[in-house]
Amino acid sequence: MARVVQARLDDDTDRMLEDLRRRTRLSDSELVRRGIRSLAVISPSGGGPRVVGVGRFSSGIRDLGSNKTHLKGFGRR
Repeated sequence: MARVVQARLDDDTDRMLEDLRRRTRLSDSELVRRGIRSLAVISPSGGGPRVVGVGRFSSGIRDLGSNKTHLKGFGRR
């Protein structure tokens, strides 16, 4: 059985929905379904978008990404 969902949209989001509806000729329901499916693919764990490879290795340097001295000369030939 289909589930009915109600949502409050701020003005910006409502304008985006109207624009998408006009451009795609899809219903509000179909746009919401596709949006939910897109989010489920991006963040299957529910924690937000993930960057591939994050946390896959340990350099042993705790502040590697935030300390500019570690990046000195990086990317230069």
